[in-house]
Amino acid sequence: MGSNINTRSTDDRSVPENEEALDERLSRPTPAVVADLAGLPPGDLLILGAGGKMGPSLARMARRALDAAGQTDRRVVAVARFSDPAARALLEAAGVHTHAADLSDRAQVAALPDAGAVIFMAGQKFGTAAAPEGTWMMNTYVPALVAERYAPARTPLAAFSTGCVYPNTPVARGGSREDDALEPVGDYANSCVGRERTLTYFCRQYGAPLALIRLNYAVDLRYGVLVDVARKVRDHEPIDLAMGHANVIWQGDANAYALRALALAARGDRDSPLALNVTGPETVSIREAALRLGALLGRSPAFTGEEADTALLSNAGRAFSLLGYPSVSLDTLLAWVAAWIGRGGRLLGKPTHYETRDGRY
Repeated sequence: MGSNINTRSTDDRSVPENEEALDERLSRPTPAVVADLAGLPPGDLLILGAGGKMGPSLARMARRALDAAGQTDRRVVAVARFSDPAARALLEAAGVHTHAADLSDRAQVAALPDAGAVIFMAGQKFGTAAAPEGTWMMNTYVPALVAERYAPARTPLAAFSTGCVYPNTPVARGGSREDDALEPVGDYANSCVGRERTLTYFCRQYGAPLALIRLNYAVDLRYGVLVDVARKVRDHEPIDLAMGHANVIWQGDANAYALRALALAARGDRDSPLALNVTGPETVSIREAALRLGALLGRSPAFTGEEADTALLSNAGRAFSLLGYPSVSLDTLLAWVAAWIGRGGRLLGKPTHYETRDGRY
């Protein structure tokens, strides 16, 4: 069934001891990231929607990579509402410039700085079932405003999307591929297809390079599918097996893939848009992951339900062939999550809801 828990291990590193060490690890660029960012077109790197769970570490990785490449004069500019002044201050302390803006406001988008390349991370998922109109606005209208601002200058753009653009597929198949038909389930997933289509329309109209990052699912030790499972194991909560399989990837590797995909699209030697599934190589059995985490935590997991023969899965073979395999193995990620949860490390309190099968978030 492909639940390869004991898979490749390209790393032998200790678990981050605290949040400072975790943030350093999440933002540590590989030599390939350094080389690829050094080859981006001249100008600042703009990261839109940088205030979420993933944006700060991606922005810091970009800054560290450009510094390592000797391009200290090129700015990395993080754009978000920045409702948390402390989070903004941490980015500034790391050498990332910040720009407060509401990306749903046309005038504020028009006033954004020019850029040599753009990463688009803004979006909305949770709360969609109660107010779908807000999700559609954020996931289709906002991308249109951004594309209107940057596509006419042919600015390379990498946009985060999601594996939810695909339907649930047979587990034995090994996950959806980028050329498969997009058959989203529910308002959120449909709006994400809308985001992809909107950006594709404008970028093709003006000849702007575009990479679409279909992420599924990133794991920071403070959140993620494995964190959700480990917390339930620790707290003796039953684990629903209806969505019995998932894909996961260390967030630091997801950051690296996104930055390198932007550079790959910018080189212009591939058709645009370049769609890339970004996730780990394993089809992870939730049951097996819970048992492994239980062994590490000294707990016996409890389960409810049975595994369906379909799941939301992505095949990232294209990304691996173009950009190589993730640097952090599943074995290491399980060990890190168990150690973090076991010592009571801070969690963000933002469950992934990976169990959802009907697309209602």
